[in-house]
Amino acid sequence: MGILAGFAPWLVYWVLVANVPPAIAVLVALAVAIAAFGVKFAARSPRCTLEMGAVATFLVLAVLTFVMSPPAVQRWALALSNAGIFLVTLTSALIGKPFVAEVAHTGRRVDATQNEPFGRLTMLLTWFWVAVFAVMTVSSAVPPIVSDDVTIVASTRPLAFVGYWVVPLGLFAVGALATGALLDRMSTAVDNVTRKTTFLAYGEATID
Repeated sequence: MGILAGFAPWLVYWVLVANVPPAIAVLVALAVAIAAFGVKFAARSPRCTLEMGAVATFLVLAVLTFVMSPPAVQRWALALSNAGIFLVTLTSALIGKPFVAEVAHTGRRVDATQNEPFGRLTMLLTWFWVAVFAVMTVSSAVPPIVSDDVTIVASTRPLAFVGYWVVPLGLFAVGALATGALLDRMSTAVDNVTRKTTFLAYGEATID
C-alpha cells in the first residue's frame, strides 16, 4: 500500500484523464499532490521527494493543459504525466535520496529499514522504477508520434490502447507487486536475524 500511496496523484490522474475533461483531471491530481505534501510537511517528515515531485509535475501539467489545444492534450496527456514521474524518480536516484527508501519506512520498524542491505535494495528498486517509467513514457509517446488522430479517449485502435494503457499499466502493476514483495521479504529477513541475535545474546548471558 505504501508504494501506491506515494503514486496517488498519478493514479488519480490516469483514472480521470480518460473519463473527465483533462482540466478537471489535472486540477484534482494537483490537489491530491498538494494534500499529500501538506500531510508530510505537517508531520515534519524529512522524506518527501515523491510528494514534492508530484506537486511540480502537476503544476507543469496544469499549465500545459490550459495552453495546449484540447486534441493535443488528449493525445499527449499520458506521455507527459509518465515523463513527469520518470524525471521525479530519476532525480531521487541521482541525488542519493531513493524514493523507495522513503516509502519503505512507512509501516516498518526502524531497525528493519536502517541497515545496509535494505539501503542497497531500495536503491536497486528505485532504479528499477526509473526503468519502468522510462518504458511507460516511451510506450505512451508512440501513439501520438505515429498517428495524428489517436487519443486516450475511447480508442479501439491497437496502437492506441496498447501504447497508452496496456503496456504502461501492465508494467506499473508488475513494479508495484515486485516492490511490495521484495520489501516485505527483506523486512522479514531482518526480523529473523534480530530474533536470532537476541536469542544468542540471551543464551550467552545465561551461560555467563
